[in-house]
Amino acid sequence: MSIVTVQLGQCGNQIGFEVFDALFIDSHCPQRLSSKRENEAYQASCKERFFSEEENGVPIARAVLVDMEPKVINQTLSKAAQSGRWKYGQHSSFCQKQGSGNNWAYGYSVHGPRHEESIRNLIQKEVEKCDSLSGFFIIMSMAGGTGSGLGAFVTQNLQDQYSNSLKMNQIIWPYGTGEVIVQNYNSVLTLSHLYRSSDALLVHENDAVHKICAKLMNIKQISFSDINQVLAHQLGSVFQPTYSAEGSFHYRRNPLVLEAGKSKIRTPVDSASGDLMENLVPHPEFKMLGVRNIPQMSENSLAYSTFTWAGLLKHLRQMLISNAKMEEGIDWQIRPPLPGLPNLSKMSLNKELHFNTSIANLLILRGKDVHSADLEGFKDPALYTSWLEPVNAFNVWRTQRAFSKYEKSAALVSNSQFLVKPLDMIVGKAWNMFASKAYVHQYTKFGIEEEDFLDSFALLEQVVASYCTL
Repeated sequence: MSIVTVQLGQCGNQIGFEVFDALFIDSHCPQRLSSKRENEAYQASCKERFFSEEENGVPIARAVLVDMEPKVINQTLSKAAQSGRWKYGQHSSFCQKQGSGNNWAYGYSVHGPRHEESIRNLIQKEVEKCDSLSGFFIIMSMAGGTGSGLGAFVTQNLQDQYSNSLKMNQIIWPYGTGEVIVQNYNSVLTLSHLYRSSDALLVHENDAVHKICAKLMNIKQISFSDINQVLAHQLGSVFQPTYSAEGSFHYRRNPLVLEAGKSKIRTPVDSASGDLMENLVPHPEFKMLGVRNIPQMSENSLAYSTFTWAGLLKHLRQMLISNAKMEEGIDWQIRPPLPGLPNLSKMSLNKELHFNTSIANLLILRGKDVHSADLEGFKDPALYTSWLEPVNAFNVWRTQRAFSKYEKSAALVSNSQFLVKPLDMIVGKAWNMFASKAYVHQYTKFGIEEEDFLDSFALLEQVVASYCTL
């Protein structure tokens, strides 16, 4: 089953390139822990999902590139072609000469309707190349104008046109001290619209990824390319193939994007694996997913490191419950609440959220002796909300094929309270600006009325309240 990726705006196109490059390099790098046959099966499974073949043997990314300015798209197309490894399709991109000027309303209300048919036709052509479509992976930022405004419009269109296919939006959360004065408006409008049309929002916070680059990767001068490569590594560790069931050595045909949320498409493999991800988004009010990876380090540090599954999973579990984004600086004092005692996370937002309660978790393990890993720590009912049993809330995918340069690695996709504070902060800042009518005229002149803002605030305040009560 194949995924069509839609790359939107400068951010979406630059990340999209790094994701395809990471997927390709990993799948074509033979792993000594795996047999030739297993490497070939892994490679074939990755290719079916993300690439189609051209006659001369160069794989073509199953992607559509959209931006309202040509510069980044031209750079992205030529970078892929120059790599010699893979490329984008000849007619897979759409760009114009004028951007959206960081105005969500311009991207959504002007560019969206104006170019709707051209973008829809490009996506349709890409879908027709798939033997079987499992869903859409839409990469965008939420702070600017094109990625966020046009991204929300395109997602809505996909929901109307492909209502039976799943849509996962990968969203880049802006820096807390962003350069765009209206980024909080753009973010609030993006999130509220995606909540109505997307099945799951996979969120990466720029601040958190920046810290990983600085503290774990030891990068001194951090560029967007460095940040995007960390993002691509995290996404690859989730989307690359895993075995279809416990004890099986066949690769699952449908990755996360198909099974997140509602099981709209079923295949024999789905049924056999019990729709593993059906519960990651068990309710339409809880759509926010985050990814944590372990280990993440520079090549130099890796040469002096050894890992055990017990050590990796102990750290990853503590990262989850203390809401740490990386293994450095974890707060080991935070513990799950004891049975019978009130959960500290159910307190009001003006106090610190201590324990990070989960709705659901998917653990993805890759590498040596993967079947020996002890998962009991993630099955603890204290980690989860009371209305889902751990048997429904926790799933694991495995493969003994290692990912990237790590002999053993783990990724955790969580639906938890991890975004409560950042979301509350963005809504609060946007509301303060809105209350004084700052910059609102820039949106109303393109058809986004004050009523639209109020609807967006109301929806997101409800999301914050729902996550707070887990």
